[in-house]
Amino acid sequence: MASIHRDKFFESTRGRIVLELRTGAKTVNDLAAKLDLTDNAIRANLLTLERDRLVTIGGSVRGHRKPHFSYKLTDEARELFPKAYDSLLIGLLSELKNKLNPAALLESLRSVGRRIGRSHQNGIKTDLATRVSNSIAQLEELGGAARAEIGKDVVTIRSDSCPFAEAVSAHPEVCQVAEAMIQEIVGDPVKEVCDRSGSPKCCFEIRPTPAA
Repeated sequence: MASIHRDKFFESTRGRIVLELRTGAKTVNDLAAKLDLTDNAIRANLLTLERDRLVTIGGSVRGHRKPHFSYKLTDEARELFPKAYDSLLIGLLSELKNKLNPAALLESLRSVGRRIGRSHQNGIKTDLATRVSNSIAQLEELGGAARAEIGKDVVTIRSDSCPFAEAVSAHPEVCQVAEAMIQEIVGDPVKEVCDRSGSPKCCFEIRPTPAA
């Protein structure tokens, strides 16, 4: 899809639905509430997206009277989003692997992540929620679409779309860039637990340091 046509698509109702599904599967009710549209309008657009093989049923969730289907993006739909210079990155990493030992490569990637994280800090002390939001905003700037899940002892940043999907499939070490970036922004220990079993999905666990 040409860039100008892609931009117009994302301004349409179908495009807005695709953007919402980028962060994870959602029901008709979820989409209707988020986009301020009727259930029937959402269903009509989902039918078109299913026909175009951009959306598929992702499962069901319990409702008050009956289960509701959830919808998710297909791998074909993810091709609509801009690529983060995957070909260049894959080639660069292949060359670096020929020149650096594994430890040096990982440290170089983490150094890049820390540098990106530092460039988005303003020196103002903020709470954890704000720092997590800043991390998510930076992931989105790189091309991802993440959300935070708050647990008792851990905060998880999760995304069903990876901004470096093709590069990560060839070089899983790329995830260390994002891990180091998030840790630099959040200031607490971060562990990368991304799912690379199929189309890569980002996942980072933050374990806040107890206040003194």
